Amino acid sequence: MNLRFTITGRTEFLAAIDYLRLENPVAAHKYFLHAKQILKRLEQFPNSGRFLPEFPDLPHREVIIPPYRFIYRVIHNTVWVVTIWHGARQLKRPES
Repeated sequence: MNLRFTITGRTEFLAAIDYLRLENPVAAHKYFLHAKQILKRLEQFPNSGRFLPEFPDLPHREVIIPPYRFIYRVIHNTVWVVTIWHGARQLKRPES
């Protein structure tokens, strides 16, 4: 299983890291490494994230790495991170 980011997912992840970097560059780097480590586990355990409680009819799942929710979907042998959402915001229905 491979882990990939959609263009939107990658853009949002990098924006989140940039935002964290403004407050604390060291913490932003630690968060980046921590998030990569947790997301990498999805390659072995793609069904370990929970289904989205807001949209139980969708095939998307999420991994929460506070304060962000990483929304992903498994397609064939690839785990696609489709969006990153701050936990304080109301989640919009994922498009892909």
